[in-house]
Amino acid sequence: MRPNKIKQKWNAGQWVSLGWLSVSHGLTAEVMARQGFDALCVDLQHGTSEMKDVAPMLQAISQTDTVPVVRVAWNEPAAIMKALDLGAYGIIVPLVNNAKEAAMAVAACRYPPVGMRSNGPVRAVHYGGADYVANANDEIVVMAMIETKEGLANLDAICATPGLDAVYIGPADLSFALGLPPRGDNPDPLHMATCDKILAAAHKAGIKCVMHCATASFAAGAVKRGFDMVMVTSDLSCMIAGVRSQLDELKAKTA
Repeated sequence: MRPNKIKQKWNAGQWVSLGWLSVSHGLTAEVMARQGFDALCVDLQHGTSEMKDVAPMLQAISQTDTVPVVRVAWNEPAAIMKALDLGAYGIIVPLVNNAKEAAMAVAACRYPPVGMRSNGPVRAVHYGGADYVANANDEIVVMAMIETKEGLANLDAICATPGLDAVYIGPADLSFALGLPPRGDNPDPLHMATCDKILAAAHKAGIKCVMHCATASFAAGAVKRGFDMVMVTSDLSCMIAGVRSQLDELKAKTA
């Protein structure tokens, strides 16, 4: 089976860069995948993509060495299994509140006898290889998002979930949970301390911790703090930033 670069880097003690796809288009996915990210995530929760968009976007990503990841919209086994069958090598599950929910997410990502995933890797076997079914349990990465009050209260139990590879911090919803205005790259001391608490709990449990960032500078700081994966930017945010930069420069030079 095609090895999972995320796991390879983690096993080597290295951090992983993650890009984000908010726009549902194969060309956008291909262009982003060619920029050098270790992994790239199709966002079904807050992006414009639907499940029908996942296959062509994963096909576009698969032209490169970038690892295809999908954030599902909800902790729903059928959607998780479908994303995996289409070729996702990593699954991000939002709004995980307790160990039971974390275990349900893991089970949907693992074939029996470990989990409950149904056998039918319609595209995954062509991407992953003929021995996909025999080895998928060891290669697929499953990440549970910690971003709610209940999730924080059950942090240690979630991190101890057998088969869970990582916890993923959603900074905006985490801000809600802490009574703060939602934002990315939140420098609030309470938010920073909570993220470090999540990081420590993950590492204590022997799993990885991921930080969702909005800028390279904040992502670099997260790497220095010990985070194992950082989401650094998205297709949409790059497009907006690039357009604004050019327009601002144009207006300044023609004022």
